[in-house]
Order: sequence, then C-alpha cells, then structure tokens
Amino acid sequence: MNALVQSIRRSLFLRLLLIFGTTVLLFIIIIFWSLRLVTDTGNTIDAIPDFFTRNIDSIIDIESIGSPPNLANAMRLAEELGWTIQIRSPIMRWSSDTDNRIDVTQAEFDHSLSADAEIRRIGGEDIIMVERGGYEFYLYQRAVPEPAINYLVLYVGFTLAALVLLLNYFMVNRLLSPVRLLKRGAERIRNGDLGFRVESDRQDELGELTESINHMADSLQSMLEAKRQLLLAISHELRSPLAKAKLRLEFLDESEQADQLREDINDIDLLIADLIEAERLNQEHSVLVSEAVRLGDFVRSVTEQYVEYKGSLEVKIGRPDQEFHIDKLRIRLLLTNLLNNAVRHGENKPIQVKVSFPEDHAEIEVVDQGEGIPAEHLKQIAEPFYRADMARRRNTGGTGLGLYLCRLIAEAHGGTLNIQSEIGEGTYVTVCLPRRLSETPA
Repeated sequence: MNALVQSIRRSLFLRLLLIFGTTVLLFIIIIFWSLRLVTDTGNTIDAIPDFFTRNIDSIIDIESIGSPPNLANAMRLAEELGWTIQIRSPIMRWSSDTDNRIDVTQAEFDHSLSADAEIRRIGGEDIIMVERGGYEFYLYQRAVPEPAINYLVLYVGFTLAALVLLLNYFMVNRLLSPVRLLKRGAERIRNGDLGFRVESDRQDELGELTESINHMADSLQSMLEAKRQLLLAISHELRSPLAKAKLRLEFLDESEQADQLREDINDIDLLIADLIEAERLNQEHSVLVSEAVRLGDFVRSVTEQYVEYKGSLEVKIGRPDQEFHIDKLRIRLLLTNLLNNAVRHGENKPIQVKVSFPEDHAEIEVVDQGEGIPAEHLKQIAEPFYRADMARRRNTGGTGLGLYLCRLIAEAHGGTLNIQSEIGEGTYVTVCLPRRLSETPA
C-alpha cells in the first residue's frame, strides 16, 4: 500500500488519472442516483390498507351504484375515495378517469375478499374486483404525480455534479500550480537573471523539471562566468604586446602607413578598454565611484569637446540645475559614446542635448537628425557587438560596444536607456538617472 501511495505521489500522470477517474465514477453515481429517484418518485402509489380490504362492503357501497350502474353515483364515489372505478360488462366499458392507466383485463387473481370480491394484481399493484348483477367493478388507486419532487432530484443531481467539477478544477489547479512558477522562473532566466532558482519540494515529474531548469541555470551561469574570466584574461594579456607595438611604432619614420598602423593599434586598445569596462559593469555588484555634481554643468563640460562639429551642437539645461550623485568617469563615457554616435551618423546636421529634471530624477536626451536606425534593429542595437551595419564597414565606425556600454552604465546607476529612431528622421536617445546610485530606476 505504501508503495502505491509513493508511486502516486511521484507521478503527476497517476494523480491526474486518479482525479479524472474519481470524477467519472462520481458522475456515474450521481446520474444513476438521480435517474433512480426520478423513476421511483414519478408516480407514488400506496398499498391498499388492510382495513380497507377487510371492510370492502361497508366502505365501497356498490349497491348505491346499482345495477344497471348509476354512473353519476359511481363518479361521486370515485371522487370521495380518490380512486379510479371501472365498470365492465358485455355491453359497456366505463371509467371514472379518462387515462385508464391500467389494463384491468391483464390483472391476475391474487386472493378473495368475499363471495363476490377479490384482489387481483398487475405490475405489483393491487386491484379490487367486485362482480355483481352481471357487471364487473374494478377499483384501484389513482397515480399521484409529483413533478416537483422530480425537479428537485434533478436540481440536486446537477448541483452535486457542478460541485464535483468545481472540486476537480481546484485539485487540478493546485496540482499544476508549479507550472506557473516554472514559467516565471524561465522568463527571469531568459531575461538574464541567472541567479534566480525555482523553489519546489515536489517529487513528481514537475519536481524533476524544476530541478532540471535550476541545473540549466547553474550551467549557464558557470559558462558565462568562465567566458567573462577568459575575456578579461585575454584582454589583459593583449595589453602587453600592444604597449610594445606602440613603443616600436614611435621609432618608425612618419608615413601614411605608420599613421594607419597607429590608428589601428589605438582602435584595438579602445576595444580592449571597452571590453574590460563592459565586463566590470556586467557584474552583479559593479563598483561605482559616487560624486555629487551639478548635472547640467557636468553635461555641458562634456559637450565642449564637440564645439568644432560642423552641424552645430545645442545644449539645453533645465533650470534650476540640480545636484546628482553619479560616477563621473562612467557618465562621461556614456555621454561621449552617445555624442560620438550622433556626430558619426548626424550627417553634419544639428544635434541637441537636453537635460531636464522631471519629478525626482534626471533625463538626458541626445537627438540627431541623421539617417536613423531601421525599426528591426532597435531591440538589439544596445546588445554587445550588435551593429545595424552588418557589413561592419570602417567608415561607419564603432565596434558594436558603444551603446551596450551606455546601457550598462545607465543600469549600474539604477537608470534606463531608451532609443527611438526613424529612417531619414534621426535618432532620439533618452537616459534616465535617479538622484542617488542606491535608488531604482524612475
């Protein structure tokens, strides 16, 4: 018995089979019981009382009916008794009721009551037959219809069936409740929260599935951590040969090839720096250096290096300027990356930088009027190494890490990065920052 209970506890399918099997059985019992009651209570006929059969002559005054029968007296007697009276002879057939529910000719003799009276039976029902003056008088009880009782039985049956279904629903809902937990857990893992684990004490198939998902998250987290460590190690190791290459480059004669080589080395150096910074910011507890600054003045100071941009750069600061706690180095990197993108793709058209302070957070907006970004690329444009220009041509610039770094910096501050763009209209980037690093995004 214990083995069977353990098998049921460990098998979701056995429990579902047990629930639905019990439901079917209860439905059969309820339907059978309802039909049985409906059949039994459709017509109620009481047995003929003993005193009635013993005193048939005094209770039923056949003489008052007469021979030939007085049908009016027979009808009156039938109403007084609440019975049906049939009178038969070779020349007449008469009944006090029009339905004649019993074929008295099929009744069989049971026992005698007197010299001219006897009890006959048909279908388990007693009929009194009195024979006088050449006429046969049949007396039997009227059927008493009770439709109200029938409806009550049906209502009770339907109610019980509904309760069984409702109970069945709650049992199945409780049985499958871990599915919702698994769905939420899978969504969080899919969104990058690899530290999340689905808690469950189930020992059935859903418990095994939960354990498998948690193991999958462990494996993914280990793989990504190994990737980060490898990337950081390679990046650091590349610094040494790059430094040597830069040193040797200084001893070369100035030429176009030397300038091109210097530019390539600088690009590699910047790429390594971006990779290291991205991995630092991608940690669960990225370390930021918080400093209190007047955000408007700080943004204006960063934009001063772009005064020579041919398309003009306009800076609008909301008044009064407000103090925010930020990592100046990281926010400078964020603004520089956004402005570099705006200048690179702005096609020498005006660029606007706006700083506003709605409620208790700040919004930094960088708007250009360049070629724009296709809609199908907007969702992935802030992912690492993703570029709308899949050809990765040099003249379009960038390595696909700039906007990714901007997103990581904004999120590390507890803020958000939002990018909107239309082809031919330009790109609109909004960075939302809370007042302090410990706050969540507004």
